[in-house]
Amino acid sequence: MSSSSVVAVCKVGRPVVVPVGDTRKAFSDHLYTALDQAGYHTFRDNNEIERGESINSELEKAIQQSRISIIVFSKDYASSKACLYELVIILRCKRTSGHVVLPIFYDVDPTVVGNQTDSFSEAFAGYEEQLKAETNYGRKTELANKSLRLVSVHDIFLVVITRRQESKFIKQIVKVIGDKLSRTIMSVAMYPVGIRSRAKAINLWLQDASMDVSAYAIWGMGGLGKTTIAKYVYNLNFHIFEGSSFLANIREVSKQPRGLIQLQSQLLSDILKRKKDSITSVDEGIVKIKDAICAKRVLLVLDDVDDVEQLNAILGMRDWFYPGSKIIITTRHEWLLKPHAVYKIHEIKKLEDEDSIKLFSWHAFGQEHPTEQYMEHSKRVVHHCGGLPLALQVLASFLSRKTLDIWDSALAKLQAIPNSQIIEKLKISYDSLEDDHDKNLFLHIACFFCGEDKYFVVKVLDACGFYSYIGIQNLVDRCLVTINVKDKIMMHQLIQDMGREIVRQESPKAPGKRSRLWRHQQSYSVLKEMTSIPIELPLANLVPLDMSYSKLERVWEGTKSLGALKVLNLSYSRKLMETPDFSGFRNLERLILKGCQSLLGVSETIGFLERLALLNLEDCKNLRKLPKNISMLQLLETLIISGCSNLFPTELTEMESLKVLHADRYAMKSSSAISRRVYQPRVPKPRKDPGFKQ
Repeated sequence: MSSSSVVAVCKVGRPVVVPVGDTRKAFSDHLYTALDQAGYHTFRDNNEIERGESINSELEKAIQQSRISIIVFSKDYASSKACLYELVIILRCKRTSGHVVLPIFYDVDPTVVGNQTDSFSEAFAGYEEQLKAETNYGRKTELANKSLRLVSVHDIFLVVITRRQESKFIKQIVKVIGDKLSRTIMSVAMYPVGIRSRAKAINLWLQDASMDVSAYAIWGMGGLGKTTIAKYVYNLNFHIFEGSSFLANIREVSKQPRGLIQLQSQLLSDILKRKKDSITSVDEGIVKIKDAICAKRVLLVLDDVDDVEQLNAILGMRDWFYPGSKIIITTRHEWLLKPHAVYKIHEIKKLEDEDSIKLFSWHAFGQEHPTEQYMEHSKRVVHHCGGLPLALQVLASFLSRKTLDIWDSALAKLQAIPNSQIIEKLKISYDSLEDDHDKNLFLHIACFFCGEDKYFVVKVLDACGFYSYIGIQNLVDRCLVTINVKDKIMMHQLIQDMGREIVRQESPKAPGKRSRLWRHQQSYSVLKEMTSIPIELPLANLVPLDMSYSKLERVWEGTKSLGALKVLNLSYSRKLMETPDFSGFRNLERLILKGCQSLLGVSETIGFLERLALLNLEDCKNLRKLPKNISMLQLLETLIISGCSNLFPTELTEMESLKVLHADRYAMKSSSAISRRVYQPRVPKPRKDPGFKQ
């Protein structure tokens, strides 16, 4: 029998490949016969590969199409380059596609293989000279050298066979193959771009030798590929456990009648390898599952969990799991994980730009990179998707084989109306919010407050009757918003698009009937053309009033009562000559007049603003003096007067609350030093404002 003889078997469509070394022909024949009698299709080099054809190419195809490879190591295994080449192919398939490897040590100690001593040491030493002349084979033997160690360390089925034990262990091999093939392989993404790096940490955790019962949560917003990653690591690792179960789409299944019972029945069937048991209640299911999981080391995946009851039905019995068992959870809701003290939480991040363009290109063009003609358009689509695999796949499939005119039109439409398939997937997290309070809070943020300071947003929304702190945390827990290091509320662009689309659907053709307006052309165009705000405009409930970059000459005539107003932003209103009467809005906390170049003075009624904490007058170049009553602002912490080139020397006394003073780019942080001092701003060099056209 040749040293590279191969046996391959298959139960249903996909073979099990068995490359063997120089083992006795009788063992190979017995193994072949046993597999054949068990109903497996058998592949062997002496009756499947026609003479004259490339054994390596045929073998590589057989391995790639198989689910399991059995490697039979003998004393002279390493002396065959063909065997080593086969090993490299098998280990590559194991690493990339969940291929199962079962090593058998025929009359050789596993440590001899793993440590490469005795005959294995002699064989690899003989290749040293060949490495110089035969680069291709040399590289393969080098890879095989490393692969031998991986096989003996990471695979659980290590059978040592002596010549007297062949019959006994052949029966055991057939039984193990039947067990492995009876487990369902999960279908993973067609183009798994970036999945190996994103799953690396979870794979290492699954393959460690710890006997602790531990759980790993894969957490993140919808469409990031949580389920895809869970399927990928499940396929790669389920064979090293005695039992395994992948409970898919728990959120949807649990909504069905007897949904949790259905999931429990599926779990029992997978682990016990028999028909589904009859279960009458969740409590009965828990008892039966306890009996099943306490006797064997299992891998369990709970996919798309969105309710604590779903976790309690499984994790409530974690102490009953057999040592070394592992539990993987995928969810959009971080808050579900905290009560269970999950050992590890893995937040899935968006794809990097390089992987995003690759994934998009595979789905749109069937290759790794876009064609040159479509490169710039592809980059625009990828930018719109923001690293979300779901969006990349959906839009690529839609745009595939379309002309550039269609691409241009589709990109323009996406700015106004998002793709419905993507929106429906993302909307699941919005629908899971428990009440109208959190839903309205989310819509307010999506329409008006992305990128704003959390402090500012809380102030505004609390004044509108919201419970903002708890509401924002609920949105964070569902991956609908994030808080960045600068304490600003951020939202993925497609999540924001989803929120705004919900509002747009309230009245697609009549914007005035929608609950919220955020586009300038729909809501502010009329106001921007006015020279003053009508006195009859109802503003009593306004919390922030943002009229930055307006054409106002004065804000309004007379006095107006705005008791709820906390922020007034008139920055870059370059025609504004005077401030309004402040006596009607004594709760104002921030007054921003930056860049109001025509402003001549600030009303002395500013002294009524007992709660004012920030006054920004930067670059008010025609401002001659500060109001005398500014000293009455007992809560003022920040005063910005830099760039006020015509400001007369001003005495700032009795302002113990002042912490920050910016005068010509110079900040002073000592309130005691500011008191009783006089500051003369230096005249800065003229500069242009790139954000404004004269």
